[in-house]
Amino acid sequence: MQHRLILASSSPFRQALLQKFNLPFDTFSPDIDESPLNNESPAQLVTRLSELKARAALSHFQHGLAIGSDQVAVFNGQILGKPHTKENAIKQLSLFNGNTVTFLTGLSVYDIKSNIIETVVEPFEVTFKHLSLEQISAYCDAEQPYNCAGSFKSEGLGICLFEKLSGDDPNSLIGLPLIKLSQLLTEFDFDVLSNQTND
Repeated sequence: MQHRLILASSSPFRQALLQKFNLPFDTFSPDIDESPLNNESPAQLVTRLSELKARAALSHFQHGLAIGSDQVAVFNGQILGKPHTKENAIKQLSLFNGNTVTFLTGLSVYDIKSNIIETVVEPFEVTFKHLSLEQISAYCDAEQPYNCAGSFKSEGLGICLFEKLSGDDPNSLIGLPLIKLSQLLTEFDFDVLSNQTND
């Protein structure tokens, strides 16, 4: 294998997604400031942060393809933060009733040696059911999604909140668009299928 893969994330969800490629990879936690800049659009924000995360591999590795990813949920043009409390989570989820929330996932692949970076932004839409306050409260108690942007975990019980999912890659909702990642890696002459080895 001519490249090592490096995932710039400590997220167990992103690590589990990358394992689908059936290839070895290193991980590290990129310690970057994720605050948005003034007048930065949601797409600009995820582009900048995914690139910063990927480039952070420079301080840990001499070579390899570093994968950085960042995601925001957007509703009515506003970036949704993490609720942190049940009260805030109920407010967010009540707002989404019967509405559509867009997830934008920035994805960067950075070749440490050549200093070349490629970045895409992958959109994914989630349409919510009409939910009662009782259902929303029960969901919050069951899953406690207080550290999740948008107040839900789509990889868990959160799937019961949705009426419809629309997008090219359901993996992007969990935080790592694998279809786009596979395409980006080929731009660096790294083909996921050709690198499969039978141990």
